[in-house]
Amino acid sequence: MPPAAQPPMLEVENLVITTHDPSGAPVRLVDGISFTVDEGEVVGIVGESGSGKSLTVLAIMGLLPVGLEVTEGSIRWRGQELIGMTDRELRRRRGRDFGMIFQDPMTALNPIRRIGSQLAEAVRLHQNVSRSAARERVHALLGRVGVPDPVRRARAYPHEWSGGMRQRAVIAMAMANDPALLIADEPTTALDVTVQAQVMQTLAKAREELSSALVLITHDLALAAQNASRMIIMYSGRIVESGTVREIFLHPTHPYTQGLLRSLLSEGDERAYAIPGNPPSPRLRPPGCAFAPRCELSAGRSECTQSRPLLQLRPNESRSACHFADELVGAAEGKAS
Repeated sequence: MPPAAQPPMLEVENLVITTHDPSGAPVRLVDGISFTVDEGEVVGIVGESGSGKSLTVLAIMGLLPVGLEVTEGSIRWRGQELIGMTDRELRRRRGRDFGMIFQDPMTALNPIRRIGSQLAEAVRLHQNVSRSAARERVHALLGRVGVPDPVRRARAYPHEWSGGMRQRAVIAMAMANDPALLIADEPTTALDVTVQAQVMQTLAKAREELSSALVLITHDLALAAQNASRMIIMYSGRIVESGTVREIFLHPTHPYTQGLLRSLLSEGDERAYAIPGNPPSPRLRPPGCAFAPRCELSAGRSECTQSRPLLQLRPNESRSACHFADELVGAAEGKAS
């Protein structure tokens, strides 16, 4: 008999994250999403604020805020179910199997503790080493992420470091126990362009040294394209398109993806394109396609307003949740010819 196929490293299936409105009615913030991450793969999850990107990875880490819970679906790590694990079991895995780089390092770091002390705690939590060995590990980690004079800088407090340097400290903390998966949640938010590039170079170097996979959460389609091999586009708590970076950029099959691509500035552009309207509140999500109120293609078409489109496999191995994906492909091919 042939050997059994190995499961994906991370497998999220039909994930639903729910809260309750003031009346007590359930509200689906993340509404039935599924995806996988393989060993060493870089996956970009892209969408506007409020699309459910960060909640998805917080659910993977077992760190959902109070009042939110996973009510349906499965999250499996190398075939083992994470949903239902105790806090103690999840703490053993966080940092050791998967590490997270949070969006705001000032909230991820304790402002009244020295940076070196916080990193050393992350090391000793999963490794049976002495304080001096943990301290040496911290200095090595800070050096690996490009912090100059790490022995001296480790004694500083977070407010004494710049935003870019604090983000490097958070990357070092995520790397502390050589996890197989790094999750980066908007790692370049509020940083200027030059520092953004430095942080992403640091993150790429860290991933290369660990041979780890990376899930990159961002609203910046270009940033995901520069770093990922595969992309997932989320809108209103749902996946609307997924595929390789090449397919997403050359053959987008969802109007929302096309809108995001049009919003990218190119040489000669004076103003960026903005998708008209705003995403719906999860409590007021329309019964059909959530993007229909903002979509030019849906005008006069009852399918868009009455029937929710499911994520369907396309001939090019991408997936799209649009009733008229074939029409979009045909129009794109017609323009190309």
